[in-house]
Amino acid sequence: MRAEMEPSKRKLSSRYKQAADALRILSAECVQKANSGHPGMPMGAADIACVLWTRFLKHDPAEPGWPDRDRFVLSAGHGSALLYSLLHLSGYALPLEQLQAFRQWGSQTPGHPEYGLTPGVETTTGPLGQGLANAVGMALAEAMLAARFNTSEHGIVDHYTYAIVSDGDLMEGVAAEAASLAGFLGLGKLILLYDDNQITIEGSTEITFSSENVQQRFEAYGWHTQRVDGHDQARIAEAIETARREAEKPSLILARTHIGYGSPNKRDTADSHGSPLGEEELQKTKEALGWSWPPFEIPEEIVAIFRSSAETGAKAHQEWKKRFGEWRRAQPEKASLWDTMMERRLPDNLESLLPLFDSGKAIATRKASGETLQALAPAVPHLVGGSADLAPSNNTLLKDSSSVASNAYSGRNLHFGVREHAMGALLNGLSLHGGFTPYGATFLIFSDYMRPAIRLAALMKQPVIYVWTHDSIFLGEDGPTHQPIEQLSSLRAIANLDVIRPSDANEVPYAWELALRRKDGPTALILTRQGIPVFDRQAAGLAPADELRRGGYILAEASEGKPQCLLVASGSEVQLALEARTTLEQEGIPTRIVAMPCMEVFRRQGADYQRKVLPPEVRARVAVEAGTRQSWDWVIGLDGASVTIDDRFGASAPWKVLAEEFGFTAENVAQVARSVVSTLSRR
Repeated sequence: MRAEMEPSKRKLSSRYKQAADALRILSAECVQKANSGHPGMPMGAADIACVLWTRFLKHDPAEPGWPDRDRFVLSAGHGSALLYSLLHLSGYALPLEQLQAFRQWGSQTPGHPEYGLTPGVETTTGPLGQGLANAVGMALAEAMLAARFNTSEHGIVDHYTYAIVSDGDLMEGVAAEAASLAGFLGLGKLILLYDDNQITIEGSTEITFSSENVQQRFEAYGWHTQRVDGHDQARIAEAIETARREAEKPSLILARTHIGYGSPNKRDTADSHGSPLGEEELQKTKEALGWSWPPFEIPEEIVAIFRSSAETGAKAHQEWKKRFGEWRRAQPEKASLWDTMMERRLPDNLESLLPLFDSGKAIATRKASGETLQALAPAVPHLVGGSADLAPSNNTLLKDSSSVASNAYSGRNLHFGVREHAMGALLNGLSLHGGFTPYGATFLIFSDYMRPAIRLAALMKQPVIYVWTHDSIFLGEDGPTHQPIEQLSSLRAIANLDVIRPSDANEVPYAWELALRRKDGPTALILTRQGIPVFDRQAAGLAPADELRRGGYILAEASEGKPQCLLVASGSEVQLALEARTTLEQEGIPTRIVAMPCMEVFRRQGADYQRKVLPPEVRARVAVEAGTRQSWDWVIGLDGASVTIDDRFGASAPWKVLAEEFGFTAENVAQVARSVVSTLSRR
């Protein structure tokens, strides 16, 4: 039998009812003024949010980014008006005018929360399930930092990660992947509050979700679970306190709520999910809740409840600063490491650490990546990561470090299991939390499973690193299910994602360097399974490998420096272009080879440099890449051609057979170039 709460707690819960109603009304008014948005979730989850933010959440609105704050994630990002109301009432730099500009051009209150735009927003949410998985990554970061820096005398990393999740969040597959991993890792400081309102856009969850017992599912994942009335603030507080005492398991609090709570006619209906209440219904809601204040006006005594909690958080922050100072004086070596990790510092001698690979050999770029990672990791302590069960193939296991596991968080190797989507979202959470530069690996074909998380990393400008190997049909016998065709072009279409496909082993270390130095977005390293030649650049008169830093560069110049034809390629296909050039030059067609390992970096170079590499007057151009032509049209123009794969998928065969059958031979590249030159000469 559930123990009765102390009278004082019941009194406090009753006292705070108006605070929750303030959240309901303010959120509904935001949506009504915009005539757009989702009022139902904020109204239903207001009691949960009120209890959490006024009783438990450790935060300081004056310094939203202090390292030991609790993290709060609104995974149900469509309820953004609730978060903005919480931030405003708590004293963040989000004035009432911004709430009145909800969902309008240039405001800090967009339709879904955006990291970096609104103070206090910890992550961009809206695509359901992503916030939940981000929260798992944040809780993992907390555990890993605590293992590194806490001592018996000083605990400088000691905070919780809370998330409000919805029915829709828990339907998404990424939530299942992330929850499974969180349970396995025993992340005891992760607490999810499930806004179980049983309504989605299409209506009651009975049409899609009624056969599933969410509580039992999470218990099977290894979670601690509780079920409460989501409008009984005393019970909610009791459940959160119980969850905080559970140190060995993450917690799920299933809170049965009513969407549109307070609305006489739209409570428990899908109508309140994604549409304004309407002026008449909003007025009836105010009357039903006993709310008599004008629009967007919150009584001072209610504001004081939220501000009092923020003041408590500010005091906790000051106490932490004092404790942190004592720890810093007592632990200078740990303090130095802390500074390095929190600022994501790189060593001054980073370039000198990059390995050099002997020419005359054939080395898979995935192997070169693995050796580069081993060389850099000791000097870059914030670099952590792993693979979706493919570390031996991706070459991503750090040999001198242990693996992260339940109650063992000091290692640097992460094992994500066959959970690519969760891996991508956890990487975002690790990065957002601070202290780590995370990487995650799988085969390039399975980047498709990660795409929503990749896009959000790019949107949030997070320096996440992806290691994607087995980059083309040349992985061979595994066949078309595992051979990426459209993935390169598809990934290049994501704004702010740098996609780097090195031409040989000696370009790979510079690709890693670019990824580590980048602070404003994610980077993808695209690597071969098969061995490819390591160019003897000096003997062959080729440009040095560090030119990769320019994104694209002249690898081999045409005779007399006056090209009649440009062969532009990436990755393993650069070798084909070089071989074709020999033939074309012998035939009297001066040919320049342009290595294009990263289109995004190249296009950030100045216009003069771009014209130098790709002279506009040279219209005879051929792109060579074992994928679709789509992302190369800007290079080849209307007069050029491509040796690409555009009308089919791959096939199962040894890679050298595939090269022959798909036309990835020097002879075919030369023939295509010859045809382009001939056609242009007749015009």
